[in-house]
Amino acid sequence: MAQHRHVRAGNRPKHRTTGGETVELDEVQAETARLSNWAHLATVGRDGNPDVVPIWPAWQDDTVWISTFTKSVKVRNIAHNPNVALHWQVDESGDGVEIWGTASVHTDIGTKQRLWNGVFSYNLDDFIPDGPESPDACFVAIRPEHALALKHYGMAGRDTWHARGSART
Repeated sequence: MAQHRHVRAGNRPKHRTTGGETVELDEVQAETARLSNWAHLATVGRDGNPDVVPIWPAWQDDTVWISTFTKSVKVRNIAHNPNVALHWQVDESGDGVEIWGTASVHTDIGTKQRLWNGVFSYNLDDFIPDGPESPDACFVAIRPEHALALKHYGMAGRDTWHARGSART
């Protein structure tokens, strides 16, 4: 069994964390695209318990969109608490991105038709064969309020982005 050594203040390992920058949202979007098609969405249910699921999101302008079903756990959780977090998978270098924002569910046919083709990098018909007219299909829009991009698990730097007027830090 590996022994854990206790580290006292002043005797910390010599990891150097570089200062971070404030970046623009388009830089955050580019970093998420570089990292992975996959992200994990965290929501909180009515019972107060967290739920984390893998998703394949798509950016359109300043909004993150996901396709899902109207009766999914994430839709129920968002109806209860619209505050969510997204985490793009860490790559082999230890880089990763987390975004916090507010989610809303869209079941209207206009939104579904607008997003159905050309926004996502996969065929939505593979998952919802009845197409955008399906009453079971919906989209979740996530309006980012804060983002954190870590380089090498944060040891090589961290960049942040904040929406104007965002209360989150």
